[in-house]
Amino acid sequence: MENKRAAGVAADMDDTDRAILNRIQSDFPITSRPYRAIAQDLGLDEDELIRRLQRLKDRGIIRRIGGNFSPDKLGFVSTLCAARVPEDRIDLFARVVNRYTGVTHNYQRDNDFNIWFTFIAPSMEEIRRNIAEISEKTGITDILNLPATRVFKIRAHFTL
Repeated sequence: MENKRAAGVAADMDDTDRAILNRIQSDFPITSRPYRAIAQDLGLDEDELIRRLQRLKDRGIIRRIGGNFSPDKLGFVSTLCAARVPEDRIDLFARVVNRYTGVTHNYQRDNDFNIWFTFIAPSMEEIRRNIAEISEKTGITDILNLPATRVFKIRAHFTL
């Protein structure tokens, strides 16, 4: 049912919405007025672009707009965590995890380890402390820490 809803939402987008999404995925301008630059490239008014982006965000088509950085190039470390969380505690666990600024992704999977999240921090020790805090705050003790040993960067660009 959720997939039908998502498909219906995407079907309501017009060509301008698709052009905006295609433009912002991989070539977001680094300027003092990035939305104005994008709007000019697409032949739009800056206010219209911002309204459309807000609407797409409100509808769940855009989750976030932000930079992606290679943690190792900035002197940080990263890890993938997997937790076994009882169904009735998933919302609480997700809320606690999402409070940590180093968490970049947090999602549910159909697996015994049903909550997966990525963590970036200046040191693995800080990540371990944060995972221990999460465990203490939620009562969830079955959390795997799977540090990156080799980083693969893929370009995820979805042409609409």
